Amino acid sequence: MTEPIFTNDAIVFGILMISLGFVFYTESKATGFWPKFYKIVPGLFMAYFIPAIFTTLGIISPEWEQVSATGEITKSSSQLYYVSSRFLLPAALVLMTLSIDLKAIFNLGSKALIMFFTGTVGIIIGGPIAILLISAVSPETVGGADFDAVWRGLSTLAGSWIGGGANQTAMLEIYKYNPAKYGGMVFVDIVVANIWMAILLIGIGKKDKINKWLKADTSAIEDLKDKVTQFTQKVKRNPSLTDLMIMLAIAFGTVGFGHFAASYLSSFFGNLVQGIESQSLKNMFTFLDSQFFWLISISTIVAILLSYTKARNYEGAGASKLGSVFIYVLVASIGMKMDLLMIFDNVGLIAIGIVWMTIHAGLLILVAKLIRAPYFFLAVGSQANVGGAASAPIVAQAFHPSLATVGVLLAVFGYAIGTIGAIACTILLELASKV
Repeated sequence: MTEPIFTNDAIVFGILMISLGFVFYTESKATGFWPKFYKIVPGLFMAYFIPAIFTTLGIISPEWEQVSATGEITKSSSQLYYVSSRFLLPAALVLMTLSIDLKAIFNLGSKALIMFFTGTVGIIIGGPIAILLISAVSPETVGGADFDAVWRGLSTLAGSWIGGGANQTAMLEIYKYNPAKYGGMVFVDIVVANIWMAILLIGIGKKDKINKWLKADTSAIEDLKDKVTQFTQKVKRNPSLTDLMIMLAIAFGTVGFGHFAASYLSSFFGNLVQGIESQSLKNMFTFLDSQFFWLISISTIVAILLSYTKARNYEGAGASKLGSVFIYVLVASIGMKMDLLMIFDNVGLIAIGIVWMTIHAGLLILVAKLIRAPYFFLAVGSQANVGGAASAPIVAQAFHPSLATVGVLLAVFGYAIGTIGAIACTILLELASKV
C-alpha cells in the first residue's frame, strides 16, 4: 500500500505497453537466447509477470496510501484494470467472436462442461479439506469465533472462485464476516488465484506434451481452429484505415450499448431479486445485480448475432488480432495487481488457499486423465470458475483466438451457479472447522 514511484496512469500505461512491446519483440527473435526461453516460458505469461515484478519493486501499484501534510491518510488506486476489464475486454470479446462458428463450439462436446463442473466440485470440497489439513498443523489459522470465524471469511473465497465478484459480495452479506478482516481474504484471493493462473499459462506452452500424457482427443478443437483459419484465409486482406475504424466502431459501439443496457438490466433485475421473500433464493440470484455480468453477457450475445452477418468478414482484416491487442493490455493490468512479496504477508491463510487450489487442480487433472480431456478444457474449465469472465477468455484465446468465446460462455455459467455452489462449500467449511 506504500506509494509507488509512478502514480500517474498515463505513465503506468506507458510502462505496461513498453513491457508488452519487449515481450513481443523478444518473442519474434528467431535465433539466440530468446527462442529457447520462450519454448519454456510462454509470452502470455511474461506479459503478466513483468508488470508483477514492477509492482513488487514499488515502481507501479494497483493501489496505495498517500499521507498529506496534515497527516491525513487517503487511499488512491490505478484505474487501468477497471478500464481494461470494462472497456477493452468486452471489445476484445466482440472482435474475437465475429468469426465464431457457434455450431462448431457446441460440437466440442460434453467434456468442456464436465471439466467446468469438476472445477466447481474441486472448489466446493477443496476448502473443507484444506481446513482439516491446515488445522492439524496450525489450529489457530482456521479458528476464530462468531463473525471473526475463518470459515466465514473463506466463504467469500468460495463465492469468488466458483462465480466472481458479485458472488463473493453475496457470501460476505450472507455470512457476515468481519469487514475489518475481509481484506485478508481478498488478499488470499488475489495471490492464490494469480499464482494458479500463472501456472496455467506456463502449461499452455507445454500443451502438446500434456495432451499426450492425458491421451486427449483434440480433434474437435483442431477442427474448430481449422475452420476459423480457413475462413480467415478466404477473406484475408490488408486492412485499410476504413477497416480499422469500422472494426473499432463495431467493438466499442457494442461496448457502449452493453454499458447502456447493463445499467438498466442490473437495476431492473436487482429490484426483482430484492423483492424475493426467500433469503436463500434471493442469494442465488444476486449475480443478476452485477453490471459486469450483464456487460459481458450482452457484448457476447451481440457479437454472436453479428457473426451471422457480413461483419464476420472483418476477421480477414484482422479483427481477432486487434482483439488480442486488447486482451494483452488486460493481461498486463492483471499482472500489475500481483505483488510477489504478498505471498509472505499472511502465510497461514495463503497456505489454506494453496492447499485448496491444489485440490481443485488435482481433481481436474484426475478427471481429465480419466475422460481424456484436452488441456484446453482443463485450463478453461478451471479459469471459468476461479478467474471468471475477466480471465477465462485470456486463457482460452492463448490456445487460439477463436476459442475465447468458450471461456466466456463457461464463465457466465459460473456466475449463475456461483452463490449456490459457494453456500454448499460454506456448509462443509463450517463443519470442517468444528472437527
